[in-house]
Amino acid sequence: MKRLSRIFASAPLILTLFVGAAVVTIPARASLPTVDSQGHPVPSLAPMLQKVTPAVVNIASTGKVQVQQNPLLQDPFFRHFFNVPEQPQERKTESLGSGVIVDAKHGYILTNHHVIAHANKIMVTLRDGRQFKAKVIGDDKDTDIAVIQIKAKDLTALQLGNSEDLRVGDFVVAIGNPFGLGQTVTSGIVSALGRTGLGIEGYEDFIQTDASINPGNSGGALVNLNGKLIGINTAILSQSGGNIGIGFAIPIDMAHSVMEQLIKYGEVHRGRLGVQAQDLNPSLAKAFGITSRHRGAVITQVSPGSAAAKAGLKQGDVVTEVNGQPVRDASMLRLTIGLLRVGQEVKLKVVRDGKTHEINARLTAPKMTSASGGKINKYLAGAKLADITQGSQLYGKVQGVLVQGVAGGSPAWQAGLRPGDVIVSANRKPVKNIAELRSAVKREGSLLLNIQRGDGALFLYLQ
Repeated sequence: MKRLSRIFASAPLILTLFVGAAVVTIPARASLPTVDSQGHPVPSLAPMLQKVTPAVVNIASTGKVQVQQNPLLQDPFFRHFFNVPEQPQERKTESLGSGVIVDAKHGYILTNHHVIAHANKIMVTLRDGRQFKAKVIGDDKDTDIAVIQIKAKDLTALQLGNSEDLRVGDFVVAIGNPFGLGQTVTSGIVSALGRTGLGIEGYEDFIQTDASINPGNSGGALVNLNGKLIGINTAILSQSGGNIGIGFAIPIDMAHSVMEQLIKYGEVHRGRLGVQAQDLNPSLAKAFGITSRHRGAVITQVSPGSAAAKAGLKQGDVVTEVNGQPVRDASMLRLTIGLLRVGQEVKLKVVRDGKTHEINARLTAPKMTSASGGKINKYLAGAKLADITQGSQLYGKVQGVLVQGVAGGSPAWQAGLRPGDVIVSANRKPVKNIAELRSAVKREGSLLLNIQRGDGALFLYLQ
């Protein structure tokens, strides 16, 4: 059983991505007493746990990843001359974690992206021992959220809570299903809210808890005493990989927002405001004539033609609210906007020249100039794709999507794609850029590509 972790060597502490809880084991048919030997009632979490633990599942995934090799080892002449044996192009990966059933009717399970990353087979084990093969509905690396689905009857789903209502000091319970041992439970309190800057994910707004969190429980549930899901356990801060009372969970409000997009689109369509910002500190507040009680993000740059520019935002504006939610700093502004969809209208409250203004902006799609092929279609996995932009040697000569690189042995390589190829059509639809390629194909479907290679052209059928 392999342990999944991320180690940051530059820091004295280690951020380890294998989370959950594992101290008190609750057998499948446990019925803990809620009265003492004298018949007096005693506090117990057992009644709540008996309702919610069937919704926490074990996830076992297997897959393959490319092995980074020295370019010399890929040269047949070099291998023959020095009698170097053929090197493996990929290695097998295994991951164990937990998940939370959030929709019993459709079989949707919420978990961490890193639990199912690189997986080509995912098995889900329920508390009652039943096992099902799962498929990935969508995943988002930036928030470490994934949604998988199983086809099963008689499932139990957790009711979603509201992480915005959490306060430091609230009691919480961490539940996981590590290594197929059954549900394991620990309790604690919310130690802090809004933790950012940890370098774990692209978008961070973690709940910190001292509930004991141990290896094997990534994707497990953090619930309140009413049994409502208020977070997805994802990381611990540790010197040795063991629990020291500093665990982190993704707030359910964030996870739910991402989950909705993954179910609808298979990926997150993040909107773009088009600004750069920095934190409002006392010195800047004084310079901009803002009272010290204000918190917010100071806009340092507005991109020409962006949603912000069209809405009238200016350099030096201080954003204090987005859609009625306070903005405490630049990270919060980035997080709030990053969880909103393309085309969504946002209401911004900004302070300009000491006066408060309300500005409406409609978020646009980010300009994409490069992409991972696997995010577009599974048969393109291993290919690095890019738009042909001004300044490229191909600009003005051909319209399409450039294949910048292809990992040896990957699905894209096996299908025949090579670096330097230009995809000019997909499924008989002309494509001029990555956005058009994405709209012309389905993530799981077969592909018919028309490729321009040097002075020639060919068709590739990927299935």
